[in-house]
Amino acid sequence: MTEPVPHIPFTPVPRFGFEGHRMPSSVPQGLRLELSRAPVIPGKEDEFEQWMQMLNDRYDENLPALPAERAVFEATFRHTEADGSVWIYHLSLMGAGGGGFDESIPIDAEHAAYSRRVKQRGWEELTPKFMLTPNHLREAMTEWGRTGTTESAGQGSCAQCGSVSAVETDKPAG
Repeated sequence: MTEPVPHIPFTPVPRFGFEGHRMPSSVPQGLRLELSRAPVIPGKEDEFEQWMQMLNDRYDENLPALPAERAVFEATFRHTEADGSVWIYHLSLMGAGGGGFDESIPIDAEHAAYSRRVKQRGWEELTPKFMLTPNHLREAMTEWGRTGTTESAGQGSCAQCGSVSAVETDKPAG
């Protein structure tokens, strides 16, 4: 006979007023390394899979949001805890001045709607301790996090994502 596994508690960090954890010295200045987790609402596991499939299927539509968000990268994981609960883990490296969803963009609106339907509100934030990257990538990531582009000193567009930087449009990013 096995012992029952205790329920995994969820203690989300308030989003407003949370400045984020202090970054270790290995994270370049101006960047935020975050690993967040939240439980999937019980019974919504299939819809979580649909959400992730939608994001994978529409990958190219997600790319134009990256410059305004100052998102160097984002990755999402699914994990089933010992108590059977399903959790979302979200790993990101972002520029400190980046914004969140822009729901005027259809893919962001759909992404946000799935989030509201599928996961419990809020996130637990894990504390970053170390990040290792090759110098040439570190320089590009730092520039992207600062400006939303990897081109020097406010030059132009993101050819890979088909977007234009805030410098070109004279609009504030985010």
